[in-house]
Amino acid sequence: MKHKIQGRKSNVQINKSIICHMNILLEDGSTAESTKSSGKPARLNIGDDSLSPAFEAQIQSLNVGDEHQFTLAPEDAFGLSNPDAIHHMDRNKFPGDMTLEAGVIVSFGGPGGREIPGMVREILGDSVTVDLNHPLAGQTVTFELEVVQVL
Repeated sequence: MKHKIQGRKSNVQINKSIICHMNILLEDGSTAESTKSSGKPARLNIGDDSLSPAFEAQIQSLNVGDEHQFTLAPEDAFGLSNPDAIHHMDRNKFPGDMTLEAGVIVSFGGPGGREIPGMVREILGDSVTVDLNHPLAGQTVTFELEVVQVL
C-alpha cells in the first residue's frame, strides 16, 4: 500500500506504524502508564498482529496531530488473566542474592531467547508464586492517544 499524504498529515494504514504519546487509565481514573511522563512516545504497529483487532480499529484512521480516547474491555486490551500463567516455583530456582517480595518483576528466558517478565505475587516459605500475565490483564482500560508521527 502507498503512504497517503493529506496536506501535512498522513493517514495510518495497514502495515504502518504510528508514534504517539499514550496514557493508559484504569477504571478508577488512575494512570497505569504515561509516555508523556517518561518522554518516550510509543510505537504502535498496525497489521502485524501485535494489537487486537478492536485496538487497530480505533487507531487505523488517525492522522498526525489527532488526539483520540477510547476504552477497551480486557479481552481487547491486554487480555484476560490466564490462571495457567501463574506458577509456583521453589525459592532455590532464583539467584540467592535476589530480593524476592510481592511486586518484584523477574525475567525468564522464553522461546527463541525472548525474555518473559513475571511478577512475584506471593512468597510462602520456599514457594514463590510468579504471575506471567501482563500486569493489566483482566482490566478494562482507557487509552488516550496523541499521534506524533505516521510511518
